[in-house]
Amino acid sequence: MGAISQIISVISGFIGLIFTVFLVFNILEKSPGNEKMQKLSKIIQVGARSFLFSEYRILFVVIFLFAAFLWLVSSYQMALSFILGSVFSVLSGFLGMSIATRANARTTNAAINNLKDALAVSFNGGAVMGMIVTSLGLMGLGGIFFLGKGNTELMSGYAMGASFVALFARVGGGIFTKAADVGADLVGKVEANIPEDDPRNPAVIADNVGDNVGDVAGMGADLYESYVGSIFSASVLGSIVFSAKGALFPFFVASSGLILSIFGIIFVNYYIKKAKEVEPEKVLHFGTYMTTFLQSIVVFFLSKIVFGDFSGGLIVILGMVVGILIGVSTEYYTAKKPVIELAKSAPSGSAPLIINGLALGMESTLIPILLIGAAIVISFYVYGLFGIAIAAVGMLSTLGMSLSIDAYGPIADNAGGIAEMAHLEPYVRERTDKLDAVGNTTAAMGKGFAIGSAALTALALFASYLQVTNISVVDLNDANVFTAMLIGAMLPFLFSSLVMKAVGNAANLMVEEVRRQFKEIVGLMEGKADPDYGKCVKIATDGALKYMILPSLIAVIAPIIIYLLLGKQAVAGMLAGTTGSGVMLAIFMANSGGAWDNAKKLIETGKYGGKGSLAHKASVVGDTVGDPLKDTAGPSINILIKLMSIVSIVIIPVLIRIFE
Repeated sequence: MGAISQIISVISGFIGLIFTVFLVFNILEKSPGNEKMQKLSKIIQVGARSFLFSEYRILFVVIFLFAAFLWLVSSYQMALSFILGSVFSVLSGFLGMSIATRANARTTNAAINNLKDALAVSFNGGAVMGMIVTSLGLMGLGGIFFLGKGNTELMSGYAMGASFVALFARVGGGIFTKAADVGADLVGKVEANIPEDDPRNPAVIADNVGDNVGDVAGMGADLYESYVGSIFSASVLGSIVFSAKGALFPFFVASSGLILSIFGIIFVNYYIKKAKEVEPEKVLHFGTYMTTFLQSIVVFFLSKIVFGDFSGGLIVILGMVVGILIGVSTEYYTAKKPVIELAKSAPSGSAPLIINGLALGMESTLIPILLIGAAIVISFYVYGLFGIAIAAVGMLSTLGMSLSIDAYGPIADNAGGIAEMAHLEPYVRERTDKLDAVGNTTAAMGKGFAIGSAALTALALFASYLQVTNISVVDLNDANVFTAMLIGAMLPFLFSSLVMKAVGNAANLMVEEVRRQFKEIVGLMEGKADPDYGKCVKIATDGALKYMILPSLIAVIAPIIIYLLLGKQAVAGMLAGTTGSGVMLAIFMANSGGAWDNAKKLIETGKYGGKGSLAHKASVVGDTVGDPLKDTAGPSINILIKLMSIVSIVIIPVLIRIFE
């Protein structure tokens, strides 16, 4: 069964890549529009690629240094597994983002004809990211397991490689995109009173580049890490509880989810093509629900075949349902009644809007935590710690479909920017704005989904750490353990502080540069001269590269320091503290930021005074405060809690052999 399972995983991943090639050709055969649109799209492509190459130059130095360390303390196989996990994660982010930056102008051009063609192009652009992430993740992990002859330790190296890249991509991309966004909004909208994406704004290209490096490449790397980490941890725990069949079941579930995601993507395209008119939100939601329903049927049979009963299938379904419900909860707090109430406070000024937005984010932690808790208790009751890991695999099993919907949002956002900068007819921007509005909602839901999956994956990895270090009980009466738990609970706050300061420092430079260009470039405000877009892209790039190193090192260094000072049980306490505070902090930040963003967009439709009013200026301030919360610090915490667990799983057993 072992060889068959891994062959199926590799074949499924290969099928996914073949399907991705068809998606790419389908996108590239569409017209990118007139010369102005193509020029704008090319500038975004070059800026995004330039940033990633600059980031990768730093990242690969860190990767190869750490690989050398792994070779010395563990084995060359572990080092190679780590490098492979890193390279596949880099490839998934880079290839997905490359197509996203080519789909933007094509979406704009399709919007000239009708809404449904624009939806099809942008969705397929997102689907490329969804399929590359799941295909490379499954192929790589399955291949490592097969070549390592079932050695789960080598899979930990692969998972750690994915985590390294994810943290750098999320932190670096997040700093870039929000530094540009803050500069564009504060000077452009508030001070100069010009529209969003106005071509006179020097930071507007950097803002569009940031959407791709942060919300496409960064999100892809984030969920790639969760996907790989959940399969790895479930396989490790399954091998302990059910031997070979327990180790292989997660691969079967992931393989079926990948294939059914392909069917889901095909169905969405068929529906769009046949419909006379489309409602983007309904189409995308229905695609998700249909894929989940089909996967539910398949995992029932898989569970019966592998375990002889339906228990495993029920836990997988539980994970999928909880993932959807967390998304629904996120949508409620970032796009429904609470946002309307939040927008009503904007006419009173920035302070009431900020206070109410913070309160909204704090309240929004309740439902996701209860859902995650229910999933943990029920799955543990059925299969113990293995059940929790299987629930995480279930939540991520249809990632190919859910990430397609998430990555579609930045493409639609870029399409609107290109429509504005290319001076197309107002109806084109109206159509892209409809797509963008749905994209904001799906992005918020995607963040909620990513946080929920990170929580379950981190808990499964925590259980794996207990297994590899032979810890049976984590005793909170132990002063070392309790102290480490408090330190662990503090780390997400320290990490977030460093990341948000980085955004603030880079944004300060961006604001100064935009002000300078408005003041010094003659004819810029009259539309008779072009701004220096490249200067703003360089500021965002330099700021991201300068400030991403220190917060990224926390996840790697903290477990090692805690072990050396307080012992292996204290590391478990630290992981528990980090996971507990990190999950709630991430939910709070993501939902506050998402609510401020959508409150601003609601006001821009004409509510509560509309554009240019006091309410609008207050909402721009709220959105600016929320940007680094929802797009930099919050999403990066997901990776922090998982990477700390992975580092603990790989490094602490080595240190135990040396010191004990």
